[in-house]
Amino acid sequence: CCLMKLSILRSAFVAVATSTLRNHPAQLADRYQNIRKMACASSSTKVSAVPELCVFDLDACLWDQEMFEMSAMPSKTLKGDLNGKGEGVLGVYSGRDLIKLHKGSLIALQEHAAGSHPGMKIALASSADTPFAEKVGRAALKMLEVVPGMTVWDLLMRDWDNVDVNQIGRQPPLSSNKARSHFPRLKEATGIRYDRMLFFDDCNWGDHCGMVAAACKEDDSGVGVATLRTPRGLGEREWRMGLKNYAEQAASLN
Repeated sequence: CCLMKLSILRSAFVAVATSTLRNHPAQLADRYQNIRKMACASSSTKVSAVPELCVFDLDACLWDQEMFEMSAMPSKTLKGDLNGKGEGVLGVYSGRDLIKLHKGSLIALQEHAAGSHPGMKIALASSADTPFAEKVGRAALKMLEVVPGMTVWDLLMRDWDNVDVNQIGRQPPLSSNKARSHFPRLKEATGIRYDRMLFFDDCNWGDHCGMVAAACKEDDSGVGVATLRTPRGLGEREWRMGLKNYAEQAASLN
């Protein structure tokens, strides 16, 4: 099991890290050694009740706006209470439009930052319509805070040793179909099986949850990504329900 996971992670590592580290062989060796240790440490056959990878859509799911409707790069911020964790950046302005995380999104990210779900990592799968929409989204991620002093982007990078595994946009090699492009690339980049993933998406512009659940399955288990639709954004109820659905799926695999 350890060797199988190591093989998967090796391909992911080469794809993601080689382009940035090819001129630094010592760093490349250190990164690979770390991934080798992670693969062996997580080689248990028992499936955890906590997803190994929790994937969030952005627009109308993680936050309340659609990036293709934004008129300007975010600059001005709105500060306020971060769920009792202190004062921080809870909104950023794109022109007159305010971009804010949904309540459940902030709760989910704060729980993850605090280590409330051991073994879980997070990533993004967003089919932002245009290159400018992607730029606005990435800028907002680097400004909105989870807790004072930690942005959403900081938390994403913490999980992956500062490697960007997120799939944002629909420019090639991505597309508008997350089942065909975003999730295969996430699996390659992270080495995590589909049946160890949980995905939240508003599905207001297409049934991404249905397409991902149907197409992204493991051959050996016949099980794929656990999904939950959030047509009104990710609330606390949806967050808890998604975790519950994944736990029930995991129990069926044990």
